[in-house]
Amino acid sequence: MDVSQYLDMFIEESKEHLQACSEQLLALENNPDDLAIVNEVFRAAHTLKGMSATMGYEDIADLTHKMENVLDAIRNSKIHVSTEILDVVFEAVDDLELMVQDIESGGDGKKDVSKLVDTLNRIEAGQPVNVMNEPAATAEEVSMEVVTSRGIPYDEFELTVISQSAEQGFNALEITVTLRDDCLLKVARVFMTFEILEKSGEVIKTVPTVEQLENEDFDQNFTIVLLTQEDAADLKAKVLKVSEIEDVHITHITDEYVQKYKQASLNTCDPEPSVVETTVVPVTKAATTNETPKETIKTKKSTTSNSNKTIRVNIDRLDILMNLFEELVIDRGRLQSIASELHNPELNESVERMTRVSGDLQNIILNMRMVPVETVFNRFPKMVRQLARDLNKKIDLEIVGAETELDRTVIDEIGDPLVHLIRNALDHGIEMPEERIANGKPETGTVTLRAYHSGNHVFIELEDDGAGVNRERVVSKAIERGIISPEAADTLTNKQVAELILASGFSTAASITDVSGRGVGLDVVKNTIESLGGHISIDSTEGKGSLFQVQLPLTLSIISVMLVELDEEIYAIPLSSIIETAIIQKSDILNAHNQSVIDFRGTIVPLVDLKDIFEMKNRSNEEDEFQSIVIVRKGDSLAGLVVDSFIGQQEIVLKSLGEYLQSVFAISGATILGNGQVALIVDCNALIK
Repeated sequence: MDVSQYLDMFIEESKEHLQACSEQLLALENNPDDLAIVNEVFRAAHTLKGMSATMGYEDIADLTHKMENVLDAIRNSKIHVSTEILDVVFEAVDDLELMVQDIESGGDGKKDVSKLVDTLNRIEAGQPVNVMNEPAATAEEVSMEVVTSRGIPYDEFELTVISQSAEQGFNALEITVTLRDDCLLKVARVFMTFEILEKSGEVIKTVPTVEQLENEDFDQNFTIVLLTQEDAADLKAKVLKVSEIEDVHITHITDEYVQKYKQASLNTCDPEPSVVETTVVPVTKAATTNETPKETIKTKKSTTSNSNKTIRVNIDRLDILMNLFEELVIDRGRLQSIASELHNPELNESVERMTRVSGDLQNIILNMRMVPVETVFNRFPKMVRQLARDLNKKIDLEIVGAETELDRTVIDEIGDPLVHLIRNALDHGIEMPEERIANGKPETGTVTLRAYHSGNHVFIELEDDGAGVNRERVVSKAIERGIISPEAADTLTNKQVAELILASGFSTAASITDVSGRGVGLDVVKNTIESLGGHISIDSTEGKGSLFQVQLPLTLSIISVMLVELDEEIYAIPLSSIIETAIIQKSDILNAHNQSVIDFRGTIVPLVDLKDIFEMKNRSNEEDEFQSIVIVRKGDSLAGLVVDSFIGQQEIVLKSLGEYLQSVFAISGATILGNGQVALIVDCNALIK
């Protein structure tokens, strides 16, 4: 059977099922006992398995089948949900997404996932995750490190220290502390325990390591090996006085115990010694595994998706429809121009009716091309979860307004800038949990991603309650890079300082990481957004957090413009950039720092003569007493564009200049007017510094 005709449908539905898996797995991490969520993931995986098997993509079917087995074991209570298990399932979803993307780009969807399949098989069999992929120890490694029956590793040096201390009258104690499940300040409790024990002896080892304890990289248990002359019962009583500690187990390491393990280290064929006949309380598994903290990644959406009566339409067909309608808009303008010249009442009436109908048709076609930003936002919860784990931070991600719609062309371009902003917020914005606690903040940082409509624009905001922009560090780096002068630094507002981080190559990262700090900076975000006819601004309060606001046009295809004349040539200025038009006397034009300026409602606004920009020689209106000005805006910056005259407002079709004219300064495209004349579209963002 020829299934190639179903390929597009397979790809789209596979993406939907994998997205559903990601969303439900995130929900499952926060509600591990909710079997309804497990069933939802299972159904999505089961459907994907059947689809891929039918289409002949066996690798996808096999991997999905293994993932399905793990989910089935969870819902039948054979294994219990944990962060480590979910990490593996998420990895499987990531690989499946890569395989589907490979098929979409013309590949066969094959990928070597043998290690992942083996891990999934081990999980299904109930084996612990943390020892799945560990290689077997070599004979040399066994002789260097001996693992006791309790799971705590000692090397030869540590065993020698314990033996010598015993000869000098010191006791070697393994002290295992169990914190309460509702303990909020785990690092603080570890510090208080250390403070007590270090007054009573010498700490020679901890499990997990000191660094992991400081980073809160453990569950509810930790073990300290102490050399002391104090009584074990007294030490236990002291430690139990620390609040939020549930229990303390102390094990005495005898000299006989040490000698048997030293002997075991020499016997590479049989490294496991016999169990020592002492009062040994086994350390729990949680204390001996280096588990990463379970980040609280919550996704809050203002609305839930509802099933609608829809059909799938290939996007290429919508593009063709849009191109045809653009031609219709051009012809509509031509008819309006002819009708105004002929002054025929019947023709005028027909043209007006056609204008109304085509206007309604325009709205319908544009709405057909509108896509919810949810299609972009959906990728972020899983990304934030992984980044939070990599950074050892706790993040609460909130998504608001995911149903807000944008034109498909804008949606295609906005994903990467948002990824960069989110990575920047997590790496530079949100502080480490212990730092947040020290500053009186909740240890879990909050990042809010919201979208909403306002007029003919869509606003996307990314807000965090992190450290904010450090004015001193940013100003210092900006002066070092030559972006600003030391004299100008003192005059900048906090908002202006915050927006310095958008400068090219600007980065305050102390070191290069996989998350950010490679010196690329946020200028990539700024350039991409401005190329879409949008704008980005930053508000930040040091110690409180930052707000990144992105303003985007609803569509890039048909825009409203102000037509102006320059030496009998017509140019178009987008209305989205215009504040006001004005006619001023030339005597009102002032000079400041070799720049022509005007006083616009109490604000000094620089003038930009478009004839100079476009190198026009004709100065036909130089003796005119008045000057036509178009006040345009880019964020908080204003400029006055000097033109010969205003023609009027009009909706126009934005056409690209093509590959050979992409670098033309201050021109973003062109349009065909009703009289057949070509008008260039002015890029106001390029004219304002």
